[in-house]
Amino acid sequence: MPPVFRHKLTHRRALTFAIAGAGAAVFVALGLPLPMLLGPMLACLAAALMGARLAGSGQLGVFMRTFLGVAVGASITPQVVSRLGDIAVSLAMVPLFVCVIALVGYPLFRRVFGFDHATAWYGAMPGGLQDMLVFGEEAGGDVRALSLIHATRVLVIVTVAPLMMSMAWGLDLSQPPGTPIAQTSLREIAVMVAAGYLGWKIAERLGLFGASILGPMILATILSLTGIIHARPPAEVIQAAQFFIGMSVGVKYVGITLRELRVDVTAGLAYTLALALISLLFIETLVSLGLAPALEAFLAFLPGGQAEMVVIAIIAGADLAFVVSHHLLRLVLVILLAPVVARLLVPGDDRSGR
Repeated sequence: MPPVFRHKLTHRRALTFAIAGAGAAVFVALGLPLPMLLGPMLACLAAALMGARLAGSGQLGVFMRTFLGVAVGASITPQVVSRLGDIAVSLAMVPLFVCVIALVGYPLFRRVFGFDHATAWYGAMPGGLQDMLVFGEEAGGDVRALSLIHATRVLVIVTVAPLMMSMAWGLDLSQPPGTPIAQTSLREIAVMVAAGYLGWKIAERLGLFGASILGPMILATILSLTGIIHARPPAEVIQAAQFFIGMSVGVKYVGITLRELRVDVTAGLAYTLALALISLLFIETLVSLGLAPALEAFLAFLPGGQAEMVVIAIIAGADLAFVVSHHLLRLVLVILLAPVVARLLVPGDDRSGR
């Protein structure tokens, strides 16, 4: 990268960090929930909508996500594994959940908002943002529209869910998510950092989806089950990860135009409302059948971003194994089957209508 562009990128990143830091400080001062996630996210969103030239944190931001994978893996103990059979019925509902979302989301994007087949299909898929963008681009979809649709889905769910949790269960989501770093041994911290980095890079080399979270989670699970690590990453590390994740969501709206706000973001909002209704149906079903406690059911069947939902589950003190297993199954199903079904459903005359 030429020095002039590198200088501009550094300036934009510094501005982004400053705005995100200010957002976090305001949320902390007001005692609002998830201050290190929602503060940076909404501050960067507001700045982006006002035309600020922000920039993501690059590989550093990806590395910070690895600690969420480590946190999940470290929570999977032999006692947790022994209980996995108890959630088989709940997991069996995930494929139906994905099918219902597709049956509602695809016609919404295709017929109501007039998107082309590829954009409508991958916009409706509740999978990882990056994976859906790759699949959508390969299929000839509108990558910018897909990015805004999925960013809006994550933004709305991650913003509204903590408020609903605070009202329904009286949870204090402004508290530190774990033990302080001073109470964690240096050896464990070193092992967790190594597990995060190595797990990320190995998973990336193998081409796994969500490599920055899935790889560290698998490696940390092995370390937890073999008794090498006994604790999750310290509160300060989880808070730093939240900060980077919140910032990355807000930055996705940089450069947005009025047309994109009117069409793509509106479509994303309508889709998110439909998702919320579908999710509530499944959540109520799980709870009424006694398949899961209300909090775990709520977090397991909210199709937000993988990293964002892990953060909320950690801070809420939910059963991480239950929540994460449902999200992983949803993502695996979408990634494996979405491209296959998309090719089977492609219309003979795929005119956009936009």
